[in-house]
Amino acid sequence: MTGYLAFEIRRTLRDAKFLLFAVALPVGLYLLMADRFADQGAPASYVMGGVAAFGSMKAALDVGARTAVERGIGWQRQLRLTPLSGGGYLLAKASVAMVVALPPVAGVSLVAALVGGVHLSAGGWALAVLGVWAGTVPFALLGLLIGQFVGAQSLQAYQGAVVLVLSFVGGLFIPVSTFPDALATVAKVLPSYWLAQVGHAAALDGAIGEGGGQAALVLALYTLVLGVAVAVRYRRDTARA
Repeated sequence: MTGYLAFEIRRTLRDAKFLLFAVALPVGLYLLMADRFADQGAPASYVMGGVAAFGSMKAALDVGARTAVERGIGWQRQLRLTPLSGGGYLLAKASVAMVVALPPVAGVSLVAALVGGVHLSAGGWALAVLGVWAGTVPFALLGLLIGQFVGAQSLQAYQGAVVLVLSFVGGLFIPVSTFPDALATVAKVLPSYWLAQVGHAAALDGAIGEGGGQAALVLALYTLVLGVAVAVRYRRDTARA
């Protein structure tokens, strides 16, 4: 698995356009939203937390979902003929997704510090970057699950719809407190809501308090459930093959 993981990381890092887009999109959104929401009294650090969560979530989900292309061209079937185990393959893919998820968080945080005037303690910055990044694990698994269910031709539509729902309904861009009661209830079921809670807690308080602790627990449960779902789906796909 180590050799395959190194191969996948090198292959992903060679895709300069993908990496540039993964960082440039959330950074651009932060610059746009920080000015807009500043007029409404929202601190730049609060906007930073939500946009960093979006960038990390989208990058991890995109990498995982690209496994649909590998299924379509028969690459997964070829790998099953090698000593690489199914668990090793899935773990390597999730690890690559997490590698790609870190630059968007770091990029948004850096721009927020240099341009947005965000000032946090060393612990606050560590939580704002590493806390959000660690909370991205379930989205890497969600991407893998999407990649195991959908075909390459329909991947973009499903992937776009999932990102849209998680971003807007999950409250990454708009505070859930402004939602109607029914929509706010739905938002709190989504993992993106809890990822945003981690980003906001770290950016505003410089530490993860009670709300952040609950968010960490919910995200850990999502990680467990999605991890089991990915493993079950992969085994069923292997049995059919």
